[in-house]
Amino acid sequence: MQDNIAFIAADVGRLFRKRFDIAARRFGVTGPQWRVLVALTRTPGLNQVALAAWLEVETITTGRMIDRLEKAGLVERQSDPADRRAWLLYVTPAAGLLMDRLRGCADEVFAEVLHGFSEAEHTQLLDLLGRLRSNLSDDLPLEGKQAHG
Repeated sequence: MQDNIAFIAADVGRLFRKRFDIAARRFGVTGPQWRVLVALTRTPGLNQVALAAWLEVETITTGRMIDRLEKAGLVERQSDPADRRAWLLYVTPAAGLLMDRLRGCADEVFAEVLHGFSEAEHTQLLDLLGRLRSNLSDDLPLEGKQAHG
């Protein structure tokens, strides 16, 4: 398994999520909640279904995370003028302040993870991973690309 790129990539992703989850706890959020805040910061006004697709989790799971984040004052729901059954999701100003702190935390995690890498190696790693991602996403159906784009 040591030379299986899919296994290594999945393991690296798992370890990154674990590191970010541990780092996020000191700010009172979980790693998955951090991902929600990142998604809503990047794309304000997502609905719960689109957010669930982006996170690759069930809609009910996303709803529970949004409930907790809303209770904490970090996310707000606004009615969707195009669909009265749906809610559009936005981060609050308090979440913006938290995201500034979490960005600093992310920088610390990346510094630890990239310890011993030269700038050229870091750039090469990003280029190679970008090519892998591109090759993997080329054959995805259109809706798969939209959910992760």
